[in-house]
Amino acid sequence: MVDSTTRIAVIGGGMGGLTAAIALTRIAGVHVTVFEQADKLGEVGAGVTVAPNAQRVLDQLGVLKPVRHAGAVPDGHGVYQDAMGNLVTDAAWEDSARQYQNIGMYRPDLIEVLAREVDPETIRLGHRLASVRTLDTGVRVEFENGTHEDFDAVVGADGIHSVVRKAVDQHPEPVYSGYIVYRGVVDASRLPEDWPMISQVWMGNNRHFMCYPLQQRKLFNFVAGIPSDRPLNGPWSGPAEVGELAAEFAGDGWDPRLHRFIGAIEKTFWWGLFDHEPLTNWSRGPITLLGDAAHTMLPHQGQGVNQAIEDSMALATFLKAANGVSGIPEAFRRYTSVRMQRTAILQHGSRRAGAMFDAQYEFMNLEKRDADLRVGRDFRRSAVFDYDALKVAEKALNRFRRSSFA
Repeated sequence: MVDSTTRIAVIGGGMGGLTAAIALTRIAGVHVTVFEQADKLGEVGAGVTVAPNAQRVLDQLGVLKPVRHAGAVPDGHGVYQDAMGNLVTDAAWEDSARQYQNIGMYRPDLIEVLAREVDPETIRLGHRLASVRTLDTGVRVEFENGTHEDFDAVVGADGIHSVVRKAVDQHPEPVYSGYIVYRGVVDASRLPEDWPMISQVWMGNNRHFMCYPLQQRKLFNFVAGIPSDRPLNGPWSGPAEVGELAAEFAGDGWDPRLHRFIGAIEKTFWWGLFDHEPLTNWSRGPITLLGDAAHTMLPHQGQGVNQAIEDSMALATFLKAANGVSGIPEAFRRYTSVRMQRTAILQHGSRRAGAMFDAQYEFMNLEKRDADLRVGRDFRRSAVFDYDALKVAEKALNRFRRSSFA
């Protein structure tokens, strides 16, 4: 069995890396060191949804209560609307048992909550990874600041531009979606007092606009998807003028309520939407991947962070059952085999959801789009929100054990 003498390096101090550190410590009982390239832990100032499937994991790890306290639970179902605000369908952001309902989180708040659950002595800031290489026993990580350290295993939670992924011999090409998003937050006091405390999506003219509450309803997150070739001609992200965003939704073809919301925005930035095709492997010996490093996906199903949280529970469960340090590569292979199909389905599903929101491809037929959106509500509950990462990993572990003795 692995224990507190087993040393694991987690590369990346974002939401996935911190959750992995919590799970590996509390479930597998190993010693974790988190390396973050920035000089302080933090995230871009925008929102993220903690979905029921990830909440189930956070509950099992004992950290759901502070997450819920820092976030915002909506008043009820969200809504999908056409450009003028006419209802297309409601969106049931809850699991079938109605035990968990979407929580809107300000990303810096979620980082802060998760970081409080990790021993600060185990977090190393200002460490940008340069390389990873396996040794006769263990793995060496080397950093651009000239330091290096040896571990029993390495988990790459270092995002779409992952360095660890190269050590797993995976080199996916980024795939540009053809869209950028404008993102940011609005002080809720700038909105009308009767503004609905739910998620809302407006869809029209090959673009969409979403908003939902954060931070105990003190803030509102917004995400606006716009067709653009800008990231193909320069940086993938940057600051933006609010007027740019407003111009994309100007005119009497858009809901006056949406114009009112956009009028409350004081600051925004843009971000190119990229993903990659599902990888053919996540693990190589005592090195494995987690979160965006393993399965970068578009944000249209709100599952990027949530899948990283699921990854963390599955990884910790398989590592706990490892037959000592020598069993870590097998634990990582088992983790990979269980998680790859789940995340590949959601990578493709996120692309499809974006096509629906923006009436692309087969969804140029709006009747088909609207019908698929309505059907999708119940699909999300059963296939996405009801998923229990711990139970799935435990069942798979039992299958692996039975096959080993067959």
